[in-house]
Amino acid sequence: MNFLGAAGGAVGGDGGDDETDKEKEEEAERERQEAIKEAEDRRKEKHRKMEEEREKMRQEIRDKYNIKKKEEVVEQAPQEEPNPLMRKKKTPEELAAEAEQEDLDDFTKLKNSIETQVNEIKTQIEGKCSLQ
Repeated sequence: MNFLGAAGGAVGGDGGDDETDKEKEEEAERERQEAIKEAEDRRKEKHRKMEEEREKMRQEIRDKYNIKKKEEVVEQAPQEEPNPLMRKKKTPEELAAEAEQEDLDDFTKLKNSIETQVNEIKTQIEGKCSLQ
């Protein structure tokens, strides 16, 4: 009988402990996230300072040897498409704009006009010639 009473007390409980446990877990999670964010901020600041020092040293070397800084080459490198399969998908609006731009292209206009003329001549010839 003592066994049933102990089990009943453990299962039933008063419910207050569950809420405080959840609150403690949520608070611990918030503190953990905050600590991660602070560590990331410190790491970024450390790397920013290191890069500033490096750039200062680079500039001193450039000044010493009269070398001009090449910014254009650095900017052009990331613009290359690394993999066509990983490119950003185009929205329907972008696709429509491209199609419209193609329609406005002079070469495309010329091609379309020639195709329509050829089709007209073809229908005229088919109308005059009949298989008997």
